[in-house]
Amino acid sequence: MRCYQHLVIFDPYLARMNKKRIILLCVSLTVLSVQFVQAQCSICTKTASQLGDGPASALNSAILYLAAAPFAIMGYIGWRWWKNEKELNK
Repeated sequence: MRCYQHLVIFDPYLARMNKKRIILLCVSLTVLSVQFVQAQCSICTKTASQLGDGPASALNSAILYLAAAPFAIMGYIGWRWWKNEKELNK
C-alpha cells in the first residue's frame, strides 16, 4: 500500500467552504424534515384525531415549534461557549 500524502494539497479556503456546505446541508435537511415529523405523544394523538385533519396538522406544527425553542436556545449558548473557548485558547 502506497502513501500519497505528499500529493494532497491542503487549502484552508476549501476546508472552510466544505464546512459551510456541510452545515448548510444539515440545516436544510432539518428544516425540510420538519413537515414529515410526527411529534405527538399518545394523548396528543388521541386529541388530534378527534379534532380532524386541519386542526391536527396545526397541533403537530405547534408541538414542533414549541420543541424547537429550547434547542435553539441551547444551540446559541453552546455556540457562544465554543466561540469564547476558541478565543481563550489563542
